[in-house]
Amino acid sequence: MTSHTGTIISGTRELRQEELVARAARVATGLRRLGIREDDSIALVLRNDFPFFEATIGAGLIGAYAVPINWHFTADEAGYILRDSNAKAVVVHADLLPQIADGLPRGISVLVAPTPPEISDAYGIAPELCRVPPDAIDWTAWFAQQSAWEGPTRPGLSMIYTSGTTGRPKGVRRERATPAMQQVRAQMLALVFELRPGARSRTVLTGPMYHAGPNSYAFAAVHAGARVFLQPRFDAEELLRLIEREHITHLHLVPTMFVRLLQLPQEVRRQYDVSSLQFVVHAAAPCPPSVKRQMIDWWGPIINEYYGGTESGAVVFHTSIEALQKPGTVGRAVEGATIKILDIDGRELGPHQVGDIYMRVAGYSDFTYHGLEDERRKVERDGLITCGDMGYLDEDGYLFLCDRRRDMVISGGVNIYPAEIEAVLVTMPGVRDCAVFGIPDAEYGEALCAYVEPQDGATLSAEGIRAFLRPHLARYKIPKLIEFSHGLPREDTGKVFKRGLRAQYWEAAGRQI
Repeated sequence: MTSHTGTIISGTRELRQEELVARAARVATGLRRLGIREDDSIALVLRNDFPFFEATIGAGLIGAYAVPINWHFTADEAGYILRDSNAKAVVVHADLLPQIADGLPRGISVLVAPTPPEISDAYGIAPELCRVPPDAIDWTAWFAQQSAWEGPTRPGLSMIYTSGTTGRPKGVRRERATPAMQQVRAQMLALVFELRPGARSRTVLTGPMYHAGPNSYAFAAVHAGARVFLQPRFDAEELLRLIEREHITHLHLVPTMFVRLLQLPQEVRRQYDVSSLQFVVHAAAPCPPSVKRQMIDWWGPIINEYYGGTESGAVVFHTSIEALQKPGTVGRAVEGATIKILDIDGRELGPHQVGDIYMRVAGYSDFTYHGLEDERRKVERDGLITCGDMGYLDEDGYLFLCDRRRDMVISGGVNIYPAEIEAVLVTMPGVRDCAVFGIPDAEYGEALCAYVEPQDGATLSAEGIRAFLRPHLARYKIPKLIEFSHGLPREDTGKVFKRGLRAQYWEAAGRQI
């Protein structure tokens, strides 16, 4: 930890850095008393809250892996990860316990954290569901009974599950880093997050920490001694309010959040002073160039972007100036990184030729998929790894994403990238969000389907959407089927759960996806 003391703020509660260290040390002792040893796993089914930090750091002190689980998951989905990771304990918010109870493996230790008021208010959770059940182990009381850990300490590790290219989620289990590897990671985070010890940065954590990006960002901010505000649930205007009131200097966002911010009426946007912002970085999905341009016009040339994966870390990066010069790029290779575009047979492709993205940062710690060595080998070619994305490099080495290989649609033998269509559709007036994917088609093999979520009060029609798209896209990229939904299934980041939408069509056709 750094000498400059930072603070985590959630609602009216504050947790200073020295308190976090002390609490985590007690957690470490408690976990050891539960029988958890080095290389064991503990699972976290928590929203962004103090116990997430305490448990992760505490597990790391005894060399155990923290396994964040998407708190939207059902008992079956969470149970799979609990079993697959061999978790010896799980820390869960009180209101989420009934949701996962049927998936808890026999013999696992269950520690229940009360759901705090700011989270229950944000999600409309009944007060009685936020209290720890009388027969459960109360997280707060449990760690208070422990003494501080006095044994040897090790760097903390998280094993984050990613869906990868196919099938059930896979645990990305990273090897323990040598000092040289730790230095490479520190340099990478300093570049893409710009959070430096002693800088007295102030940030808002807007994304869920079960995702790799927000998780890395949150702990980088804490270790840098930043003042970290936890936003219980992303709300565009509330973020602007926090920026102005707390003089926020740094942010980590995703493109969907940019869209939400830009959808605020001009008179609302003008109410808030965002001049304190110094460095904003985004990742997780391609950002439409028009959205990026509007954000730069509004917030200034402080919008930066990185691209990578849970497996690879951040591999490319670029600034606002580069974004304006190369609209649509996700950046150029960071120092020490190698990127190649390969065809399906592993041959390297030239500029502007679309293929699978393979990459690696020299010296970055390696990983395996927990219990799936064969799957790990499948994603590597000549020492480079792929996260399942497709794209191309231009003549200057800038990377452009097309889509996930699993999301690519092949219609009549033509490759179509839904992300390209979504980037246009989301800019249409009246469209709040959208998801485009392939569905079975008797004639062409696959056809395009678009789910559109209208903004409140907007009236949209399928033909109106097609008319909007035609000037921007080739005819074969215009969706054949357009459905409307006022509640697309989504994560906290706003990203749509596309797989569930797509599955119904393929299952109806008697085919798996």
